[in-house]
Amino acid sequence: MKILALNPGSTSTKISAFDNLYEFFTKTIRHSADELAQFSKIIDQYEFRKKVIIEELNNANIALKSFDAVVGRGGLLKPIPGGVYKVNDLMIQDIRKEILGEHASNLGGILAKEIANEINVNAFIVDPVVVDELDDIARISGHPELPRISIFHALNQKAVARRFAREQNKDYHNLNLIVAHLGGGITVGAHHNGKVIDVNNGLDGEGPFSPERSGTLPVGALVKLCFSRKYELHEVRKMITGKGGLVAYLGTNDTALVERKILEGDEKAKLIFDAMLYQIAKEIGASATVLKGKVDAILITGGIAHSTLVTNKITERVGFIAPVYVYPGEDEMKALAEGVYYALNNELPILEYN
Repeated sequence: MKILALNPGSTSTKISAFDNLYEFFTKTIRHSADELAQFSKIIDQYEFRKKVIIEELNNANIALKSFDAVVGRGGLLKPIPGGVYKVNDLMIQDIRKEILGEHASNLGGILAKEIANEINVNAFIVDPVVVDELDDIARISGHPELPRISIFHALNQKAVARRFAREQNKDYHNLNLIVAHLGGGITVGAHHNGKVIDVNNGLDGEGPFSPERSGTLPVGALVKLCFSRKYELHEVRKMITGKGGLVAYLGTNDTALVERKILEGDEKAKLIFDAMLYQIAKEIGASATVLKGKVDAILITGGIAHSTLVTNKITERVGFIAPVYVYPGEDEMKALAEGVYYALNNELPILEYN
């Protein structure tokens, strides 16, 4: 089974080709500002990106017709349960309408469908960021105008959870797991019987602070800051996402650099870094209460999980809850391919977007 995986980013398009689960080709195509400037909207870039994808495959002597399926990174669709979805007309319609906003990942479903149509195979998306499996009780924030919403690293969290289950010869739908994704943003999900029933909104202001996001802030102080007339709306939003967290405290989002500073004796760097790990551990502890203390395993994943300093310090605080397993990195292309591979082998259901 050959699978073509597509992951469009704001200034790049990543393509990978898999034979079953073996990745035999991968390429990240960079798009210059001038190339993208000709398009007024991101959604209008799909023909341009489709052309460069096919050119790269031709240059690598990979026949388009050799693929059995095409999978794209899911975009900002309406909230849906996690899983593998066949790209249908309604999905394309909602992507084009930008029902939840404009984002490069919206191109994933369109590109997958356009290319799949050319070779008469099916197109899929897997676990987009809008996966929403929250229990109703988890949606309550404290004010009806500000409900909690589910936006998290669904693709990687779900892939790692399923991978762990397979390694343990268990069914993901019979496990209680806590999955902590540690990257530019940090999300901690409580996985109960195959559903993420609670998770922090890692995009714009919940949970632990991260290399570039503020996480949960003291709400009273935030309100005063917003009405202080010192900052515009876009500046406050940037404080929360982009210039929060390590960037705000230490001027960098590079955790490896921060670790070097700590080794050189930088006490401020140590305090801030330890505080981030403390907050991650506290969020894991909170997720344990969601699962009523019945936790089969804690899984730590994402790019920052490559650091043994990080994983050891978190494990020191949460190891009493459940065994801790580390899955470093964020292999989105493999996660996309895995979803389709197991779906086409009838190990995962193929869901309908409606």
